[in-house]
Amino acid sequence: MSKAINKIVLAYSGGLDTSVICRWLQETYGAEVVTYTADLGQDGEVEPARAKAEQMGVKEIFIEDEREEFVRDFVFPMFRCNTVYEGEYLLGTSIARPLITKRLVEIARETGADAIAHGATGKGNDQVRFELGAYALDPDIKVIAPWRTWDLNSREVLMEYCENNQIPVDFKQGEKSPYSMDANLLHISYEGGGLEDPWQEADEGMWRWTVNPVDAPDIPLDIELTYKGGDPIALDGKPLSPAQMLTELNRLGGLHGVGRDDLVENRMVGMKSRGCYETPGGTIMLKGHRGMESITLDRELGHLKDSLMPKYAEMIYNGYWWSPERLALQALIDESQKYVNGVVKLRLFKGTVSVTGRKSDDSLYDADVVTFEDDGGAYDQADAAGFIKLNALRLRLAAKRGRNLLD
Repeated sequence: MSKAINKIVLAYSGGLDTSVICRWLQETYGAEVVTYTADLGQDGEVEPARAKAEQMGVKEIFIEDEREEFVRDFVFPMFRCNTVYEGEYLLGTSIARPLITKRLVEIARETGADAIAHGATGKGNDQVRFELGAYALDPDIKVIAPWRTWDLNSREVLMEYCENNQIPVDFKQGEKSPYSMDANLLHISYEGGGLEDPWQEADEGMWRWTVNPVDAPDIPLDIELTYKGGDPIALDGKPLSPAQMLTELNRLGGLHGVGRDDLVENRMVGMKSRGCYETPGGTIMLKGHRGMESITLDRELGHLKDSLMPKYAEMIYNGYWWSPERLALQALIDESQKYVNGVVKLRLFKGTVSVTGRKSDDSLYDADVVTFEDDGGAYDQADAAGFIKLNALRLRLAAKRGRNLLD
């Protein structure tokens, strides 16, 4: 006989879906519901979720500002690997889920709850991310995913449920966005609506953080990012905390139309999904970090990191942040960043980010060696002949055995 569920910690936004879930959990399980709302820098205030939870009869309400931890312990480590999923996606939604999951499990322990619950649907990636993370952190945790079990499968049915169950729905007033959106300090995403047709161009009015690159200023903006251990720590010489850094880069990037992306990605659950993303600060950080690594990182170490990056990105996208393989790979990545220190100059102009300069006390760039002028004997060009012959040996042997590529 399974253990009765008496208390459930719910990831709660205060919106329609999670408010319905809150009441549904109370009625279906006869359980006390604890709500957890994370401030990750999303649009709008999170504090109104408190009043809504109180109206739902919730006694234990957790509303926490997680912005610094989010950027310091999740976004920055990810960007040390120059992480991009399928060549385009900067993983703004994916990287937020491990932090939310961690706090759900911690709050469950703190409050003596028997289960956690989330509002992810059965078609998406988030259900996988929440649940894989939860089981990695607490193998005995019970996870409830209402969207996979209930029959409240449309907005109209949800609204009717609200009317019948005294659920506050002040959020039903006004025009609802046609898109499913997710926002935090790293990005804002848009899915659904007209975007479900991959041929249809996104409406210009959809974008919220960035100006149209066509309308961005005609004068470029030059900035300087200071890096230490692979992380940006100062902007134009001014030290900033991780959350402050990303917030300011979002503002500057948005003003110059940086960070828009329209892509079709492969979800872990098997389907292709079209989404649009705004990641202005992340786009700037990615360019700056690669610029910093270009003069401070050993060639083979850099190439090894680049070869591992797609797998690392896949781990995060698929919900394996807390897996032993991701943790081991993170140790390698972090070790590689010891000398990624210095300053990168970047230019923001009409949707683009360009590196215009870089310097570092740990630079491996040697002007005496690379110069086209007289290097004073720093590099003996005659050595190249033997180097080429040795590297060509296997090619020549194959050709002598009749493996002529011209035949």
